Amino acid sequence: MKNEHHYNTSIVWTGNRGTGTSSYRDYARSYDLSAPGKPLIAGSSDATFRGEASKWNPEDMLLASLSSCHMLSYLHLCADAGISVIAYSDNAEGTMQLTPDGSGHFTSVTLHPQVTIAAGHDLIKADALHHRAHELCFIANSVNFPVACEATTTHAANDSRDI
Repeated sequence: MKNEHHYNTSIVWTGNRGTGTSSYRDYARSYDLSAPGKPLIAGSSDATFRGEASKWNPEDMLLASLSSCHMLSYLHLCADAGISVIAYSDNAEGTMQLTPDGSGHFTSVTLHPQVTIAAGHDLIKADALHHRAHELCFIANSVNFPVACEATTTHAANDSRDI
């Protein structure tokens, strides 16, 4: 189908300490995540679940996916609207709830974009584009929990650069 896009990743568990999963404490939760033509990502479960805190975990990657998808949608909309974004950062926060049966699920994520736009560009319009970016975000459209956006937008210091 013309509008379908396909993605491929590979995962290799690297946590066999010599006896496999002979007991719950005998193996590491480490893995290598890869995709064709992209750098390897060293992953693990969250440290709370016997993983390595220094490695990316699935929960981190979910937040990063939501944050980066929103950012990319937002930048596209700003470019189309003639708003020049000079800087963008985000500190996403998520809440995951564990359930008595041992499973869990995210209950919410909040994005906190800090956006700087060129001096003289429309702050109100720049702020409003976050709502549309959320509507367009492929990842936000794929999750079953609320994703909020609490953006802060400011003007860059007035300078003489042509923007």
